[in-house]
Amino acid sequence: MDYLLLILIFVYVALMLGVGYIAWKRTSTTEDYLVAGRQSNSYIMALSYGATFISTAAIVGFGGLAGTNGLGILWLVFLNIAVGIFLAFVVFGKRTRKMGQKLGALTFPEFLSKRFNSKFIQYFSGLLIFCAMPIYAASVLIGAARFAETTISIDFNLAILIIAVIIGFYVIYGGLKGVMYTDALQGTIMFIGMLVLLISIYWMLGGVTHAHNLLTDMAPLFPAASKATGATGWTTFPEMGSKFWWNLVTSIILGVGIGAIAQPQLAVRFMTVKSNKELNRAVLIGGVFIFVTTFSAYIVGALSNVYFFQTTGQLAIQAAGGNVDSIIPTFINSAMPRWFTYIFLLTLLSAAMSTISTQFHVQGSSIAHDVYGAFKDDKNNVNINRVGILVAIIIAVVLAYILPSNIVAQGTTIFFGICAAAFLPVYVCALFWKRTTKQGAIAGLVGGTIISLFCLIFTHQKEAAGLGICKLLTGQTVLFTSMPWPYVDPMVIALPLSFIITIAVSLLTKNSSEDEKAIEEVFTAAKGDA
Repeated sequence: MDYLLLILIFVYVALMLGVGYIAWKRTSTTEDYLVAGRQSNSYIMALSYGATFISTAAIVGFGGLAGTNGLGILWLVFLNIAVGIFLAFVVFGKRTRKMGQKLGALTFPEFLSKRFNSKFIQYFSGLLIFCAMPIYAASVLIGAARFAETTISIDFNLAILIIAVIIGFYVIYGGLKGVMYTDALQGTIMFIGMLVLLISIYWMLGGVTHAHNLLTDMAPLFPAASKATGATGWTTFPEMGSKFWWNLVTSIILGVGIGAIAQPQLAVRFMTVKSNKELNRAVLIGGVFIFVTTFSAYIVGALSNVYFFQTTGQLAIQAAGGNVDSIIPTFINSAMPRWFTYIFLLTLLSAAMSTISTQFHVQGSSIAHDVYGAFKDDKNNVNINRVGILVAIIIAVVLAYILPSNIVAQGTTIFFGICAAAFLPVYVCALFWKRTTKQGAIAGLVGGTIISLFCLIFTHQKEAAGLGICKLLTGQTVLFTSMPWPYVDPMVIALPLSFIITIAVSLLTKNSSEDEKAIEEVFTAAKGDA
């Protein structure tokens, strides 16, 4: 069986490197390197978008959270499809593609910069992405390495290095074409692996209805500490307004569900397709992919409690040694045949590598193209982008070595929350409100970032306690101790305030006549379905 594993890994790595080589041969310009030449078809775009969206954070991190928080997290599946796919593709994607093409934008920060005629927006956005994304990239690396460690007994530190090197090869040389081609292949593997896993756990527990009835009957076994904060069971929603409810709804469901639409690494995908028709076709492909991968992960995470209780008398979190990120890997290694463990290893590697490759590409292009390239007026140098990506890889690997356990889901929600607060108001106004001014966009971008960081440091219990800055300065863990403030996710506070700031400053200022003319041209280009 070890020979089977070696063969599978060899074939998988060979395919990744081969696809990366093909992408390298087809990459000759900066447009090829940063937006895949704007010629991607619906299948590649949809699977690349979905595979980037669904990382080990979704499967290992949020699947593990389903094991401790229950099936209330399934509302995140709904938001991922309704907002992250349908609204993103149909409403945001079409205008982003046509405006981006008209403006000649190659990155998300450059899109915002050219829309508002502001170099500052490009510099600030590029630096924000470069500084905030490493914790997200490192979280995904950790998730993949942990599963490799528990599955094939490879050293955790070595696993991180091997994964980073393989990804680095096809991202550095193939650019976004390398990323998207490999994403499509990895997405196909993920879809098959997660579908087989979902079918397997239902078959193992006696069918869909019987499995869920068993989980419902386990409600009295739900940890007392969680019940004290408002939890009611694995198949019921927590008490509204409780600590448990605020964490589940604001941090997990809303934080990731809404935050996805303002992700730079996802938004740039809209600028890679040939036409709006490709985006229409991609909706069904992307929706089915997101449903199968996320629904499967959350169902398996929750139902693993039934399996472990039947076989060991323990809950999933107990069987996993108290580590949420180990629930899914522990279940796979305990319940599934060895051959499927190997297949699922490839599934997780695909989930991790598809997301990390995009993170490296976006982070590298942010510092190289949007900061250095914009400052030096040297945006067409592909080698500068390659150096930026190499720097991004090194930072992510270093962070993966030093970050604590149980960071996978938290690292994801932090990044999604910051992006939502900083970018979403400006992004929405850039696409749909002509009256938005340069000053309003800058105020919303900077204001949303500052408010989000302030809440992370001073008001949100989970991050504030870990950072300790508020404790050092004020003597208490958070500034506001009364309910519900310590448990309200920063995005819920920062996002509406950022919208208000953007709109208010725009109403108090005016665009120049030259800017007004450029805006009219861009909005005219955004019309139609071509």
